[in-house]
Amino acid sequence: MAETHDTTGAKLRWLEELREESLHAGSEKHVARQRERGKLLARERLEKLLDPGSFVELDRFVRHREAEFGMRENRPWGDAVVTGYGTIFDRKVFVFSQDFTVFGGSLSEVFAEKVCKVMDMAVKYGCPVIGINDSGGARIQEGVVSLAGYAEIFWRNVQASGVVPQISLVMGPCAGGAVYSPAMTDFVLMVEETSYMFITGPDVVKTVTGEDVSFEELGGAATHATKSG
Repeated sequence: MAETHDTTGAKLRWLEELREESLHAGSEKHVARQRERGKLLARERLEKLLDPGSFVELDRFVRHREAEFGMRENRPWGDAVVTGYGTIFDRKVFVFSQDFTVFGGSLSEVFAEKVCKVMDMAVKYGCPVIGINDSGGARIQEGVVSLAGYAEIFWRNVQASGVVPQISLVMGPCAGGAVYSPAMTDFVLMVEETSYMFITGPDVVKTVTGEDVSFEELGGAATHATKSG
């Protein structure tokens, strides 16, 4: 007889299959592209940041709700962000790590809900919150609900200001809504020649103003360290 999920053993095996599937949410092509750029994956960054074995993941099996624009057939587990808590030198911290290999790390309604949850928990328990940012901005397929998700995050940035430390690690090219939240946090760390923060990219600047500007000149680590502050 074909195995069903009626027994405890079958359910545990099914859960393990889902866990394994969630570890490979991004396609091989996008993972390879991330590697070529010398960048770690979202989970690998958390492994480097946190004490070994301390990470507890939250909302691992949530998926986006969008059904239009071909999204119904493309619903990877976790929805482009890994969230949870762990310790650094035995001190508890809440964390989220954006996954650029899934939809370019773009923010959806569910993505925002996951981030807001760990921010709320950080305030409740008086712990730092650390965001590892690697995102192209809003997920345009979701329209205004994605933008509303940013509003929820920004509100929490303001409410948490002066209450718990907020730390942003910008690890890739972040644009639009993806840079407003880091700008409101207490500490922003960037990677030279890898991470960028700008409202819009060089192509749009060229179209609107006619000015040629590189990614590094527009929003690189050196630019923000010496000019924007």
